[in-house]
Amino acid sequence: MTQKETTEVHYNRMVALQKAAFHKYPALRDFALATVTSIDDQAALRERLAPLPRETLFEIAEFLCLVPASAEEDEEKYGKDLLVELLVYRHERRESQLQALNEMPLYPTEEVIWDENIVPGEYYNGEGVLALPKLNLQFLTLQDYLYRNFKLFQLESTYEIRGDVEDAIMRLKPWRPDDGQVLFNGWARMAQPITSFSIVEVAKPNIGEKQPSRVRADVTVNLSLKDNVKQEWERLRKHDVCFLLTVRPPTSNAPSGFDFSDEFVKAVGLISVRGCEVEGMLDESGRVIEEGPEPPPVLQGDTRVFRVLMDCNQYQQDMERTAAGGEDVYESFNVLMRRKPKENNFKAVLETIRELMNSDCVVPDFLHDILLGYGDPAAAHYRNMKDAPKTGLNFNDTFLSFDHLRHSFPSHDVKVGKDVSKEDLTSPFKLSFEEVVAEGQRPAVVVEPFRRQSRGPYPTSTPKKNAVPFTPTQVEAIRSGMSPGLTMIVGPPGTGKTDVAVQIISNIYHSFPEQRTLIVTHSNQALNQLFEKIMALDVDERHLLRLGHGEEALETEKDFSRYGRVNYVLAKRLELLEQVKKLQTTLGVYGDVAYTCETAGYFFLYEIMSRWEQYQSKLVGDVKVEEISELFPFKKFFEDVPGGQLFKGESVDDDLEQAESCWRYIQDIFTQLEEFRAFELLRSGLDRTRYLVVKEAKIVAMTCTHAALKRKELARMGFKFDNILMEESAQILEIETFIPLLLQNPEDNYNRLKR
Repeated sequence: MTQKETTEVHYNRMVALQKAAFHKYPALRDFALATVTSIDDQAALRERLAPLPRETLFEIAEFLCLVPASAEEDEEKYGKDLLVELLVYRHERRESQLQALNEMPLYPTEEVIWDENIVPGEYYNGEGVLALPKLNLQFLTLQDYLYRNFKLFQLESTYEIRGDVEDAIMRLKPWRPDDGQVLFNGWARMAQPITSFSIVEVAKPNIGEKQPSRVRADVTVNLSLKDNVKQEWERLRKHDVCFLLTVRPPTSNAPSGFDFSDEFVKAVGLISVRGCEVEGMLDESGRVIEEGPEPPPVLQGDTRVFRVLMDCNQYQQDMERTAAGGEDVYESFNVLMRRKPKENNFKAVLETIRELMNSDCVVPDFLHDILLGYGDPAAAHYRNMKDAPKTGLNFNDTFLSFDHLRHSFPSHDVKVGKDVSKEDLTSPFKLSFEEVVAEGQRPAVVVEPFRRQSRGPYPTSTPKKNAVPFTPTQVEAIRSGMSPGLTMIVGPPGTGKTDVAVQIISNIYHSFPEQRTLIVTHSNQALNQLFEKIMALDVDERHLLRLGHGEEALETEKDFSRYGRVNYVLAKRLELLEQVKKLQTTLGVYGDVAYTCETAGYFFLYEIMSRWEQYQSKLVGDVKVEEISELFPFKKFFEDVPGGQLFKGESVDDDLEQAESCWRYIQDIFTQLEEFRAFELLRSGLDRTRYLVVKEAKIVAMTCTHAALKRKELARMGFKFDNILMEESAQILEIETFIPLLLQNPEDNYNRLKR
């Protein structure tokens, strides 16, 4: 049942109880006329029902069909206490699981981290039973699946955080002399003593909530450390998670080791642990240093101030505890601890899971039952999909030759069309698959070679080609990846899984140019390896985009980050406008047509298209070889072709193809300028990067951590994709592979993911 349906059932039950009280018992008139919310909690119901005699309670229960009428005299079985409990249990307002989740702090505290009943310690022997939610083989709903993953991921990250906190405190070696001041006799790379801590903003709650909508704080630390460690602290990015600790060890005359005969928390004097999210480091004027293409300012001295965001739910609980007479933990923090970035994405994942549980969670139809553990797992294979294409699959440059193609399908009969000559059997190929109809018959592959259109007369116009001779198994994986459905490629290292993945991406890019592909990996290193291989194939780099950090490790001078791609587009635009200017000069057209993409578009429409159409109209009927060259209107523009001769004059067909090739080259210039026109209209860097993500890029790559961090932002921007590829998915947790599937909002309760 949905939250709305559950609430409706509860209100119907309460109204039925009030009607029964109103009709039969004048003494309960106040109860019958009260608002539901004022009487539907357990305490209010007990207060109203407990004073009533047993006979009245029984009549109410009988009227509501909660007890049989024949049991009225059975006072032992249906006593007053049981009847009160029955009515209260039936009508009390039950706390929503989702509401409890929304009010739960995402960061673990000292009460949870060292509770052996919740998070077992290092020496847990497995004899006792732990009250942990388990991942099942089957789930009731996607909400159930997400909730179990939420709890388990939270506990797993808590265990890792405990180890990091203990290690940091042991290295810092805190001790407290008689004056009560805490001193640190050691040093830790991942933790630093806090100079000062202050809450700088507590925003008003949102409507319907009691916790603040935002809590900001400033943490000051002294980084008088080695340069490399200091740089690590200064590189703390937005969304990085840190922990604020209060350590108050037992008083001693001199620093000494800890007495671990007692538990760790008491031995080191650990009072509190609170998580926070870094918003940024402050500059000398007190403003957050924003991330961007510009280098960060150089700060003087060793004192650094970090602006952090506290957990609003935790802050509300702490303030309620303080109001009740407890200690204010925000006045006592003395250690700031950071964690390694690879291990520190738990908050983003938990927050994203919670957001998904609060939204309409729609997964593709072919994955829904598989995720929940129902039906046949093979139902998502392309052979079992209803809309799987069997004809005209464009394998692009997958096959190096016709012999390679024939050897790639050993269990199929390879057929070629009647009108295809042996000389025409060269890559690329389109394949159609004929299934087995009669017993004993082998499946067949019908080969249709096609000629790749030349993109221009220059050597740089020649497309890059695949050079990997794929095996039959790899070809089957490529076919499966190109088809709708789920494809899982498994194999030991060195078996070409990445090469297959890259070829699938390239084939989809050329076969379905209107579709967009999302690439997700577990680490920046895996993403870089994949990107370097994609760049070696025939994929236009203007359609490539890399989100997140780590692009500096790419072994290329090209920058595929958001700002790098915007700069590339702007530079490419100027380069193309120079080509337009050259074209204008060679045609003798006056005016500033190469000023913007818009003016270039009009120039193409009124000057270029008209000349090309006139040229085509003249080449009708019997065409002489010399006419193709003499009438060609853009001959002067292509004077710089290698060899200096645009048309060879040997064959009409060859020269016509060369003229078409030149036209495609010119057409591509204006096609790109039309795509880049939006970057002229959008003036801010932020708007340009968003347009790049949402519209321009066809292949978008990111890590699973970045997907979890930016899921809400990407969905709000309107990010869409049709295909998703996960590299080395076995190294990613199941829930971290699930989140990227939902980076886009459903349209009419439908997820557009195809493969």
